[in-house]
Amino acid sequence: MKKSIRVVALLAIRNESLFIGKCLEHLYSQGIYTYVIDNESTDNSISIAEKFKNRGVIGIESLPFTGVFDLTAQLEFKQKIAKSLEADWFIHHDADEIRYAPSHFTSLHDGILSADRTGYNAINFNEFVFLPTSKEKSYEGTDYEQSMLYYYFFAPKTLRRINAWKNFGQEIDLISSGGHAVNFPDISIYPENFIMRHYLALSFDHACKKYGSTRKYSTTELQRGWHFGRAKFHENKFHFPNQKKMKVVGSDMDLDTSDPWRRHTIFGNDRFSKIVFRVMNKIRNIMR
Repeated sequence: MKKSIRVVALLAIRNESLFIGKCLEHLYSQGIYTYVIDNESTDNSISIAEKFKNRGVIGIESLPFTGVFDLTAQLEFKQKIAKSLEADWFIHHDADEIRYAPSHFTSLHDGILSADRTGYNAINFNEFVFLPTSKEKSYEGTDYEQSMLYYYFFAPKTLRRINAWKNFGQEIDLISSGGHAVNFPDISIYPENFIMRHYLALSFDHACKKYGSTRKYSTTELQRGWHFGRAKFHENKFHFPNQKKMKVVGSDMDLDTSDPWRRHTIFGNDRFSKIVFRVMNKIRNIMR
């Protein structure tokens, strides 16, 4: 790894055995170190992560699981780690993501190094969502980056994924945006967007396990309007996007940013329903 700057991905996981090996291998190949925060996984995620202790993983720490998916607790933990860990840059990262710098850089590390040397202190990522195109297709146990070819460009607003930032001792805020965009005073965002390939599910069965009834969400976060579509997930109503409406990765591996999608159709979380959900929550709170 190049030593010019030290870049650390802060990776929170719970039962990510389908993703974590690929994720850690990719980060290592891109010159990025990883600090793993395990939310008491019950699968073999930790045993996989431990194999990377001499190949990019610089620490594994446990975050107690309270019985619900508590994103706030994960983000607070990442903010705490970012204040104490030795690093020049950090990346807020999830296991189901693969991140790159633009193609004219040799690696993600080199792209961040360029942002650092030109005086910027934050980087935005374009988000490309990859999914199976039918309930019959499964990419579990495969090199899904090579085999899953259909995607859409997800951009409900500009600069939505400001996930990398320079560490100069400043207080950072990940919570206000639900982890989508870091915030701190005097932020200066690199003018070229980087790339995030996001794999929401590898199969229908995987989607049901990941978002189904066994996953409970923090009540406080639901009241904020977070996780709306995911919390309403029902396997009988779930469907993958129509293949004809998605883009396909070409031989040059370039990803198309035209025709952005404003919502994830697999969760059906349209804006009107989200507003209704918030209004109903307010009514319930008033009547208590």
